[in-house]
Amino acid sequence: MAIWLNQHDIESVLTMEAAITAVESAFRQLALGKTVMPPRLGFAGNGGGGAAMPAFIGGDNGGLGIKVVTLFGGNAAKGLPVVNGTLLLLEPDTGRLLAVMDAGYLTAVRTGAVGGVAAKYLAREDAKEVTIFGAGVQAQTQLMAACAVRPIERVQVVELNRETAVRFAAEMSAKLNIDVSVAEDVQQAVAAADILVTATTAHEPIFDGNWLRSGVHINGIGSHAAQWRELDSTAVARAKIITDQTAACLAEAGDLIIPLQDGTINKGNIHAELGQLITGEKPGRESGEEITLFKSVGLAIQDVAAASKVYHLAIAAGIGQQLNN
Repeated sequence: MAIWLNQHDIESVLTMEAAITAVESAFRQLALGKTVMPPRLGFAGNGGGGAAMPAFIGGDNGGLGIKVVTLFGGNAAKGLPVVNGTLLLLEPDTGRLLAVMDAGYLTAVRTGAVGGVAAKYLAREDAKEVTIFGAGVQAQTQLMAACAVRPIERVQVVELNRETAVRFAAEMSAKLNIDVSVAEDVQQAVAAADILVTATTAHEPIFDGNWLRSGVHINGIGSHAAQWRELDSTAVARAKIITDQTAACLAEAGDLIIPLQDGTINKGNIHAELGQLITGEKPGRESGEEITLFKSVGLAIQDVAAASKVYHLAIAAGIGQQLNN
């Protein structure tokens, strides 16, 4: 019998470490050609819209499912969430319904997890300092993931709203037991980073790429539209570029599309997809001096992989509300 899992249920079973393992496995299957992932289907509603994101993942830890996410800006005035998401998890061999689950927290964790996988293969093993732009949910999970794969000791957060930044620093210091502070000098914070994360809603570059020091790894997470970017052309040109999926990034990632259009880079500058690093088809970091950039726009395999992990953990823990057939 199928089960319903709410956000609390998911939070109670899904650790960042488990999510990273699940997402890494999904990207391996993607590189091996054992996934089916149609392009996301956008749709419009009355005052908003959304997208449907289906995926099949082969292998022992695979899954089948579809996430539906909606964005209705007017919900804020009604006291309702602006973004809502629901995921249907299906049995890969039969198509029968296994679970319906809230996809809000799930999406945040799976996005953090892919940043963790990227850092595992691309950040220096001795990376200790993180600078993170943004102080929202994505910033939280990106930082959690970085700490899961590298011995992080110090974090600086850059956020336009200082009150939000101070709150983020206090909460994450307590949660992760590390030194998290609000950056007082943005240039210094960029130059200090071993891992630099951009997790904002910015439409224009948020720092000067000349400020980056050699050896830094960048997770570019926030921007996911062709005309928006968080990174300037200089930062992108200085980096070895890895994508979650190159075709998706060339359609949706302004961080890459704009430098391609202005001639700063060409498609040959894109080194690999993340799954190719995992399978060993392409090398990840090759020296302590190179700058690496992972650009992600988010893929449905991440949702299905995380949801499948959640389902099996929930069954083992005996949680979830049964749904009548």
